Amino acid sequence: MDNKKTDLLIIGAGPGGYVSAIYAAKKGLNVTLVDAKWVGGTCLNVGCIPTKALVKSAELYQEILHSEHNGIFLENPSINLGIIIDKKDEVKEKLVTGVAFLLEKYGVTVIHGFAKFLNDKEVSVNDDIYTAKNIIIATGSKTKHLNFPGNDLAIDSEVLLNNKELPKTLAIIGGGVIGMEFAFIYASFGVAVTVIEFLPRVLPGVDKEFSSRLMRFAKQLNITILNNAGVTEIKEENGLKTVMFTQKDKEKVVQADMVLEAVGRVPMIDNLGLENTKILHDFRSGVSVDSHMLTNVANIYAIGDVTNIIQLAHVASHQGLVAVDNILGKDREMNYDAIPAVIFTTPTIATVGKTEAMCKEEEIDYEVVKVPYTANGKALIMEAEAGYMKLLRDTSSKKLIGAMIFGKDADNLIATVTLAITKGLSAEDLQETVFAHPTVQELVHEAAMGLDQFGIHFLN
Repeated sequence: MDNKKTDLLIIGAGPGGYVSAIYAAKKGLNVTLVDAKWVGGTCLNVGCIPTKALVKSAELYQEILHSEHNGIFLENPSINLGIIIDKKDEVKEKLVTGVAFLLEKYGVTVIHGFAKFLNDKEVSVNDDIYTAKNIIIATGSKTKHLNFPGNDLAIDSEVLLNNKELPKTLAIIGGGVIGMEFAFIYASFGVAVTVIEFLPRVLPGVDKEFSSRLMRFAKQLNITILNNAGVTEIKEENGLKTVMFTQKDKEKVVQADMVLEAVGRVPMIDNLGLENTKILHDFRSGVSVDSHMLTNVANIYAIGDVTNIIQLAHVASHQGLVAVDNILGKDREMNYDAIPAVIFTTPTIATVGKTEAMCKEEEIDYEVVKVPYTANGKALIMEAEAGYMKLLRDTSSKKLIGAMIFGKDADNLIATVTLAITKGLSAEDLQETVFAHPTVQELVHEAAMGLDQFGIHFLN
């Protein structure tokens, strides 16, 4: 084996890894980026980007089906899932090609191969041994699988993203973000979807109010939600799959053409050789890091899903910037107080900062206001009047501390509030900001005004 040296060795070329690599290279470091599978990671190839491409097609199809209300009449609209998947791949390839171009432009050495720690200082990649001044572990996560008889009859999201034929029925095991996004995608295409969730409600990580409200829209799309249901076995006969589960101590079954297992993701640390190092890690909680993204071993950092702090692509990217800045000698810490999250169901759900439940648990004296989309002209034009925004602020400091948005364009609306919370702005700061008319962004202004005019005060 050849011995090679580099300033920074990054293991994993996903949103955490490639962003770190480009940023570090711009700062003058000699960077080597290693990935065993693909540039762009799960997000660009089989995650965020591909699923949102399908979301776009699903929403467009629903708009076409209901276009008569806008005076547009189309006869017998139909779906060609093969073309939709090809379009998804086209978008994916453009982005992956763009990332590869930037890596080459800034002189990042990209190696396709398996990286394995030999010790705290050396990493083997293919037939070479690398010694780096600093190392960033950015290997991401992998699909979590349940252990029950017949689980091999279920497919994961990566397989479903390449499926080109619509089933008549789809059963989804897991009502988290991945499961619910696919539920709305396929239901929008006309598939009868059943979601089997082990917990008392789907989307357990979001405000209960939002989760409950989403159920109304799920029902309209012929999505059946089965909560408190634990899958025990899957059987297949004549191409039809039977999912057996227990609910309220009763044995029940659901039959479907396809079964998707979407029960979350776990840190990808398999075969990384961490056992050859002193790096603190666990197969469930991932690699342990401090606020600087530094592990317990000097000069070795970890970012993204492999740390299992928050499994979001944009968090991985930001953690990467924090890690690189610390490598460059800056004292920079990661702050998780204003991390936006978006769930691309229909309607979209977006959150940032603290929820009411968190405020009550942490005994924060807070005020909250709700503003309906029905008060917004642009929302009415878009036929999105079912949505609403919830804004929270700290009673004593008057600073904004959280927001939840349910409705169309929530993914864009959340950015304004994220900036406000990040910069420690108050509702008054937003009140003094002029928002363009007519836009749904005006809802942010209305909510800020509402906190002083008719906010509800909660004292814990």
